[in-house]
Amino acid sequence: MNYCKKHWTLILGSLVLLMMVSGCKKKPPPTPPAPPPKPVTATLSANPTSITAGQPSTLTWSTDGADDVTLDGQKVNVSGSQTVQPTETTTYHLAAKGAGGTQEATAQVSVAQPTPAPTPQPTPQPTATDEQVFAQAAQDIYFDYDKADLRPQSQQIISHLAEVMKAHPNWKVQIEGNCDERGSTEYNLALGTRRADAATQALTQAGVPADDLKTISYGKEKPVCTEANDDCWQRNRRDHFTLTQH
Repeated sequence: MNYCKKHWTLILGSLVLLMMVSGCKKKPPPTPPAPPPKPVTATLSANPTSITAGQPSTLTWSTDGADDVTLDGQKVNVSGSQTVQPTETTTYHLAAKGAGGTQEATAQVSVAQPTPAPTPQPTPQPTATDEQVFAQAAQDIYFDYDKADLRPQSQQIISHLAEVMKAHPNWKVQIEGNCDERGSTEYNLALGTRRADAATQALTQAGVPADDLKTISYGKEKPVCTEANDDCWQRNRRDHFTLTQH
């Protein structure tokens, strides 16, 4: 009987000791929480920041903590560079997204328009002198043999000369009547006067003041050709105009 009691006492003691040992064992530590995601960073720069239209600029960007990066809406690497050639001032936008959030960056490229080339100015033409203008307008007029009537071509020359003279009111003009060698000196002086008077009358009728005109007859004394043939005689039957004042 005592043996059984001792046996149960030993068993109970062992159980108590086991429970005490078990109760003193430490509990395992709890699992630590996961670290928060890394904040997203982003930078964007342009070099150069000011250009003339047509020139290039380089955009350079870098990000950290991002897995989705776009430049003006176009997907790009998380870091990189790109050449741009804007035609006007432009601001570029970089957007970086990741577990730690979203970050944006901007860079502006200022564009100056090229200075337009100056419009070439026409080379000024040299101003013609009064003598040059007169020489172009006051062509000799020619007459038929023994006549003082103005030919149609001579009337056109007189009409143009009148317009030029009216544009130069300070001009004074001498009209010289000439004849060919045939006939007497006296006759040809009179014929030369009639020829000079015919031109004077036509000019005054066209509006040239009579005071601006003077006539003289040289008859056959001032030939431009001395050969005795029809062509030479025709060249001598003429009115010649001289600018005497301007």
